[in-house]
Amino acid sequence: MLDKKAVYEVVIFAVGDTKAGTKMGKLQVKNLNDGSILNCVMWESVVNSVDLKMFRTGNKIKILQGTYDEKYNNCQVSAFELVEEAAMGLSEEEQDELFNKICERVSRLTDEKLKTFVADLLTKYEDELKIKPAAKLMHHNYLGGLLEHTYECMNIADRVCDMFTEKLNRDEVVAASILHDFGKILEYKIDKKTGLIEYEENFYPVWISHSQWGFTTCMNGGFPRIAKMIAAHHGRTDWGSMIDLNQKDLEPFVYVIHHIDDLSAKFGKTNRADLK
Repeated sequence: MLDKKAVYEVVIFAVGDTKAGTKMGKLQVKNLNDGSILNCVMWESVVNSVDLKMFRTGNKIKILQGTYDEKYNNCQVSAFELVEEAAMGLSEEEQDELFNKICERVSRLTDEKLKTFVADLLTKYEDELKIKPAAKLMHHNYLGGLLEHTYECMNIADRVCDMFTEKLNRDEVVAASILHDFGKILEYKIDKKTGLIEYEENFYPVWISHSQWGFTTCMNGGFPRIAKMIAAHHGRTDWGSMIDLNQKDLEPFVYVIHHIDDLSAKFGKTNRADLK
């Protein structure tokens, strides 16, 4: 039910089309008093009349006017108050710092062919990598989130390789940690004014997933072991993985990026509300 006195934190917001061809906003918020989740809808007239920047993930708002609909288990909302604005994401200085650290690590790869391959991708997609999110909701969903997630995974990769020096190819694992989500630069778009995240319209007509993009790019580059790590990094096929890690007789290296990616997603900054 709607508590008009409560302060809510924005969890996710998106604008879509109704069957009638009009716009409808879908807003999910968390009541900061009791942690309960409220699902809201707003009709086109409301969407067109408010500043959508208000609904950036992590923002704190009050809902001043709304009617709870028992049938659809949601609240039709029409008036709001911004209480506290969340951070948009990484600053340009922070973006430059992390990007340069990733490039410096790539410069220390010992496999010259692999070094050139990764460095060329970083150069080609520098602008996109610096601003794109790593997800719409699950983790690192803010301006520069993909860059920060990539940097975290790269550092975890080096530490994992320190432990298993004899069993892992460090160059391959570090490169895979950098490239496993690289396809997200083409999958997502972010509005630099509002911070709202949407899917790129031209991605899914061509690609199945960002994992497929990474797998294909690395296979075409001549790096099948890196491609295989990327193909397995979601862990299970019902989670979107191209390789299910529950299948038998997989080589140990295939598991590595899945666990590295999961650690960053679980322990890294999950959304804009974590940014200080």
